Amino acid sequence: MRKPQPEHDLLSEIPSPSARLWLGLCVSLTIFVVFAVYTIHEIRWLEDFQVNVVQKNRKASLQLLRLQNNTYQLAVSLRDMTLPESRYPIFYWRGEFTRLRQDMDDALALEGQYAVTTPAGDEKRRQLRDVLDDFWMTADEAFTLADQGHEDTARYLIRSQLEEKREVISSIVSRLLTLNDQAQVEAGQRVNLVYGKVKKDILLLIGVLFLVALGTGLYTLQANRKTFERLHHLAEKLQAQSQQLSNLSWKLIEVQEETLRRVSRDLHDEFGQILTALGTMLSRAEQKGLEKDSIFVQEVQKVKRIVAETLESVRNSSQIFRPAILDDFGLEQTLEWFVRQFSRQTGIHVHFEQDLAEGFFPREDAIHIYRILQEALNNVARHSKAHEAWVVLRENGDELRLEIRDNGIGFELARDMERAPGDGIGLMGMRERAQHLNGEFSMQSTPGRGTVVNIRIPVDRNTLRPEKEKVG
Repeated sequence: MRKPQPEHDLLSEIPSPSARLWLGLCVSLTIFVVFAVYTIHEIRWLEDFQVNVVQKNRKASLQLLRLQNNTYQLAVSLRDMTLPESRYPIFYWRGEFTRLRQDMDDALALEGQYAVTTPAGDEKRRQLRDVLDDFWMTADEAFTLADQGHEDTARYLIRSQLEEKREVISSIVSRLLTLNDQAQVEAGQRVNLVYGKVKKDILLLIGVLFLVALGTGLYTLQANRKTFERLHHLAEKLQAQSQQLSNLSWKLIEVQEETLRRVSRDLHDEFGQILTALGTMLSRAEQKGLEKDSIFVQEVQKVKRIVAETLESVRNSSQIFRPAILDDFGLEQTLEWFVRQFSRQTGIHVHFEQDLAEGFFPREDAIHIYRILQEALNNVARHSKAHEAWVVLRENGDELRLEIRDNGIGFELARDMERAPGDGIGLMGMRERAQHLNGEFSMQSTPGRGTVVNIRIPVDRNTLRPEKEKVG
């Protein structure tokens, strides 16, 4: 015969998608990391390109404009120097030429520092330096002739050579500006190409990640579908087993009640009758004694007292096991009687409050309420170290409420919910009985502040026995 499969084996058969999900996650993260590194690299290249090319190119253009402006100032000065009606001698412009020469040399040096290195640009800068050197040499020669008194020769030299060389300088500067503008345009185009490439790569990455996410999602959906099918099958098994355990638990409770009923009846009827008969026989033996103060009569009286005490104890025990008062006088008086017995036996003062409408609960329901109170107060006596407790039985509309509260030491509920075997019906038994009556069981406890047990049970008026059925 095949043995039933343990639950942990059933769980081990459920496939876990964790490994493949982790693989999909790692692939996605790897793509993200690679793309992040690539994007950072491209962005840094763009930053360097813009700093080293675009911005420097702009600075170089500013220096070329500076040279062009100085060239225009040279043109104005050369025009004024060559006019026949000029009021100033040629040496008057020496300071202006010296200032322009320094400014143009400085601008040319900065332009060479900022400009992008290209063969055409380098050639034009070399030509510009040569022409400027030749221009300043000719200018020095003109100023020397003027200083020697050869004003006309100096003006002729300016008109014939300096003006021509200035035009060459202006032409070279304009060409450099054109080359710089072309480099600026090419740099912008290159930046646009890089941005376009990054944009395409981002779109490609989005597509790849979408496919990866789609594949991972489809796999997860399929894996979860299979997993949930197995879990549903397992849940059905567990539910069936839970129902079987619940039925078994309730069957045990019924067997317990039946056993207690029989024990109570046997104690009350058989042992009670035997002890009553013994008491009667001892009374007769006492009356037939030869002497009232004889040792025999005294011993008979002692045995008679013991029999009477034992009979009282047996009757009390039979009432605890299955109180006959529950069948005769109903739930309210049974609970009140039990509270008095409990207070007398344990020394714990129990306050009992009740507010019930007339009518008896069915005995098969009332016994469970009695057992819940019995177990709750027994727990108070065993565990709480309380010296006072309160029991409130109240009917509120179509609901019966039972509250048992004590002023004991309390406990951590999560830790102490499970009791040791042999602790009476225990908390699980109380909950099982309350659920059997379609009720609710709850417990609150705080260390140092006592424990409260609440039971709420719906009341069906059609099942209540009328007052006239009370057994007197």
